[in-house]
Amino acid sequence: MAESSKTLQVNIVAADHPVWHGTAQSVTIPASEGEMGILPNHEPVLTVIKNGTVTVVDPQGARHSFEVTDGFISFDTNRLTIAVERGRDVVRTSSADDAQ
Repeated sequence: MAESSKTLQVNIVAADHPVWHGTAQSVTIPASEGEMGILPNHEPVLTVIKNGTVTVVDPQGARHSFEVTDGFISFDTNRLTIAVERGRDVVRTSSADDAQ
């Protein structure tokens, strides 16, 4: 039970397909008024997001990035839903690959 309060459930959906779902320790979103971070036990929020990158940090510390277009987020009781017009996983190389 204590572990669940340290994470949140995330569901990212585009108009025509699911983009990603899983557990996270934090999420950063491109809110309409600027970048916004969501941590476990954040107060409930419903807000508009703009084009940009959603970054999810999973419980192991790995970062997952998703390019999204306009939409909204809803957060309550450690459940975050990100609904966007379009979204896709961003494939990035690691810093070790960049050095070669």
